[in-house]
Amino acid sequence: MADTLLAVSNLGSINIDHVYRVPHLVRPGETLSSTSYQQVLGGKGANQSLALARAGGVVSHWGRLNRTDDWAREMLQHSGVRTDDVVHADEPSGHALIQVDDQGENAIILFPGANHGFKSADIDQLIAAMPSPGWLLLQNECNALDYTMRRAYEHGLFTAFNPAPMTEAVKTLPLETCSLLFVNRGEAVGLTGVNDDAPLDELLDALVHRLPDSEIVLTLGADGVCYRSPSTCLTLPAHQVTPVDTTAAGDTFIGYFMASRQVNQPIDVCLQRASTASALCVQRTGAAPSIPEMSDVDQAFSNWTKLIPSAVGGA
Repeated sequence: MADTLLAVSNLGSINIDHVYRVPHLVRPGETLSSTSYQQVLGGKGANQSLALARAGGVVSHWGRLNRTDDWAREMLQHSGVRTDDVVHADEPSGHALIQVDDQGENAIILFPGANHGFKSADIDQLIAAMPSPGWLLLQNECNALDYTMRRAYEHGLFTAFNPAPMTEAVKTLPLETCSLLFVNRGEAVGLTGVNDDAPLDELLDALVHRLPDSEIVLTLGADGVCYRSPSTCLTLPAHQVTPVDTTAAGDTFIGYFMASRQVNQPIDVCLQRASTASALCVQRTGAAPSIPEMSDVDQAFSNWTKLIPSAVGGA
């Protein structure tokens, strides 16, 4: 990668999150009282842009939002995200109903709304304005991903993709055009078809077999993270913290990783800073509100026991 800072654009969802705190995730047929309620900015795309900006990165967000929810765009902008390409849509904004239980686990119902209104002409115009090389960050909460991946590849962009939420349609996407893939264990299982309880090495090998030329970041929650590229294989343990709410932890990891990558930090540092930010995130409630500022991550990075990566064979 070149020594100059590469532009990062994020074609990403912007959701209005309705967050309900519950003693346990609601069961079929059950009516359950919530102990608290919040309406906050969410969406995997918006979360990742926020995390990238709070990490000190430079990111332009490409998104669609009903004008009645313009406070969400203003929040992105206030956090340092470039929002010139966030457009107002006539349809309702995307939104999510989120349950968070007393163990910090969550369950989410997602309505895509305006996030699924991108046209091919929109994609062409946005990509044509991107400097090449540069990074395009994608998740699975917006439409036109197949077209976007192909156009980005033709334009000479590096594509980083987080296939969340994982669906069968992801398997048909041109993933070979992606330079970098972020997946958790469930997404990796869904993508490769291996058994849920497959050993880690088998899961990684299946991912590498599927995408031999891509970098792969496999996040494992409390068990840490694995990184694979054609030349490198690293594992990193996780900080041991007590989670309060795991919402946006993966998005925080991705944003901080991409911000470190944007300024050409070594991979081990990218992983360490992203893991520290994610550990801070899970100790707070909400999506966007839980994403830590760079000053908090810097302090924890300096004061906490440093995570040491291990190189393993198989790369």
